[in-house]
Amino acid sequence: MDHPGTQTIRTGRLVLRRFTLDDAEVMFGNWASDPEVTRWLRWAAHRSWVETAEYLNEVVKQYSRPDFYDWAIEVKASGVVIGSISLARAEAGTPWPEVLTRMGEPWEAGYCIGRKWWSNGYATEALCAVRDYWFGAGGQWLCACHANDNVASGAVLEKAGFFYHHSGVSHRFDGTEVPCRSYALLKGTNE
Repeated sequence: MDHPGTQTIRTGRLVLRRFTLDDAEVMFGNWASDPEVTRWLRWAAHRSWVETAEYLNEVVKQYSRPDFYDWAIEVKASGVVIGSISLARAEAGTPWPEVLTRMGEPWEAGYCIGRKWWSNGYATEALCAVRDYWFGAGGQWLCACHANDNVASGAVLEKAGFFYHHSGVSHRFDGTEVPCRSYALLKGTNE
């Protein structure tokens, strides 16, 4: 696959774009500092906007890589950044069947939306756009997982066409194990 990297994607209500360092305060205030949002993520809530700025500084440095995918989710109508969505190589050791891995290495979708914007379909809209972008660039399949207790994330995955494949364990960046449900989506099965 020829990786196109993080390019701007527009949907009916959203603009998915590269982060800038100017997004640090908004990211911190809208979702990165909220333990209710980050309890489902691999990283802990940020303690200050400086921590968010340091994180974004690392993200911005990676945009020169064609195999780096990390978008800010911005609402078109307001211009407010409400979350993020990314694609990354899946955690090693996930038991995907050979029939899938022969089509390409597993790439995992991940997303989060600030609590104020939950239940408005934004995560599904962003995920469908990234899914279509990936398949349009030549990707053959995608995977994703969610913590067992995060049923809302499972609903997002199913609305975007992903199917449940297996239960397993994911790991937070601090090494903590998180029981999870893993999903997959093959190119052409979401149409």
